[in-house]
Amino acid sequence: MKRSDLVHEGEGWETVSSDPQFANAHVEVVTDQVRTPSHSRPREWTVVHRKAAVIIAPMTCEGKIVLIHQERVPIREAIWEMPSGQIDNVLEPDQEQVKAVALRELREEAGYELASDGELIALGDYFSSPGFTDERGYFFLARAVVPCPMFVREESESILDCRPFSIPKIRRMIAENEIRDANTLGMWARLSARDLLSR
Repeated sequence: MKRSDLVHEGEGWETVSSDPQFANAHVEVVTDQVRTPSHSRPREWTVVHRKAAVIIAPMTCEGKIVLIHQERVPIREAIWEMPSGQIDNVLEPDQEQVKAVALRELREEAGYELASDGELIALGDYFSSPGFTDERGYFFLARAVVPCPMFVREESESILDCRPFSIPKIRRMIAENEIRDANTLGMWARLSARDLLSR
């Protein structure tokens, strides 16, 4: 099954044709002809299908948020962001699979795990850039987290640094354009809207 098989058409939507352009283990690019509820004549659209992802806001017992400083090849820069990762080998994951990936990425990227009384709170999902991709991200608040004992980051990771930041410090980083990652900005908006940053 291809990732494009995950496109579910709602009422008034119809894929007339789908022409594959490129595919590898990470993305599938197709050119679709699609009728929409407001356009009876098919519209041509190039779509990038991408596996779903998780984005985790790790909150320490002191109420700080753990960020990673990661090299990102497409922008040729290292940026501060919340831990995240793709959901591999599962095209339509259930909630337990998504949670398992969130906990794995928390350990692998940040080197943190839930405290004995910690909880992983699902905060819904979002689309990263629906103008060209169907990539969906699942938000989680991990509260409270503690460093993993004897943690050693895998060499394959491009993470240069990882540390907890206070809520006011992250607000300043966002306001001053130091944090520019859409996943992190989206997660921050969700945390703010749910009033989870004032506790």
